[in-house]
Amino acid sequence: MKMLAAVFLCVSLFPLSNARAEEPVDTVQGIIQGQITAFLNDDAKTAYSFASPTIRGKFPTEDAFFDMVKKGYAPVYRPGNFAFGRFKVADDTVVQEVLISGQDGKDWTALYQVVKQPDGSYKINGVHMVRTAPGPQI
Repeated sequence: MKMLAAVFLCVSLFPLSNARAEEPVDTVQGIIQGQITAFLNDDAKTAYSFASPTIRGKFPTEDAFFDMVKKGYAPVYRPGNFAFGRFKVADDTVVQEVLISGQDGKDWTALYQVVKQPDGSYKINGVHMVRTAPGPQI
């Protein structure tokens, strides 16, 4: 299945750091992969464990969080396929682009904001969904 590239809307939000830029990216991608796997397995507890304190404050239970994702982020909850795209690192924040092909065949870009916590771990602090425009037919 083909993935269409999307315009990365957060390019101007975070300047790319030099040597440190790629250090947290593998960790962040593992966290995103883990949460998507939890969604696919209907494992609310594990999916919720990747959420930042800010998100947990808005959705104080695993069930409330899981319901919000099911209703508002269906492509993330049940992706057909997904692949990691570009990223930006600034201080303790990583914005990771995830290209998603939904089960309905529509293409999306999920922009994950992942923040470093005081204990050194990273947690997902938000996801912004962008519907990707179809490219030319090939």
